[in-house]
Amino acid sequence: MPLPFLTADRAFATADDLALPFDDRDRWRRPYRPGPWRVGTAALLLLLASFVLFAAVVIALTASVSEAGVILGIALAVILGALRLLRVGVWVSGRGLRQVGFLSTRTAPWEQVVAVRTVQRPVRWLGLPRTVQGQALILVRRGRAAEDAPVLLTTHDADFMARAGSFDRAADAIEAWAAENTRR
Repeated sequence: MPLPFLTADRAFATADDLALPFDDRDRWRRPYRPGPWRVGTAALLLLLASFVLFAAVVIALTASVSEAGVILGIALAVILGALRLLRVGVWVSGRGLRQVGFLSTRTAPWEQVVAVRTVQRPVRWLGLPRTVQGQALILVRRGRAAEDAPVLLTTHDADFMARAGSFDRAADAIEAWAAENTRR
């Protein structure tokens, strides 16, 4: 069973010299691997959920079942949060570019995309309010000013912190998808 957050690796492993490695252009895929900060946070959340599930079992055996149900609901919410955290990122397909956030998802069809480019600018460190100097991949859409362009990836987010080479490869892959699909 392929894991959807690892499909980019499988596609890169099978294509040796192609600039745009993909099997099915209409399938949404993330053209990079989730970073260690994101995976580590999700693993810690899943570890916390295991303790909460154990507490739900203990409560179910010693106290009321309704209290255990509340604790079970909390554990399920933590598990769903960890899984959603793993899906956060930029996804591409033949239909467009999708930016998946923790609470929202925005999709831009390729017809609306003018350019995807890397710029040097202050970026948020791990999504926190603190900013540092870094690179950002921005999406310029038709009918919007370049200053209002949303940031897709940064060198200091949870996927690319201390992995500049991975950021460059991911930015190149997304820019290649944009160049291939916007010139049609």
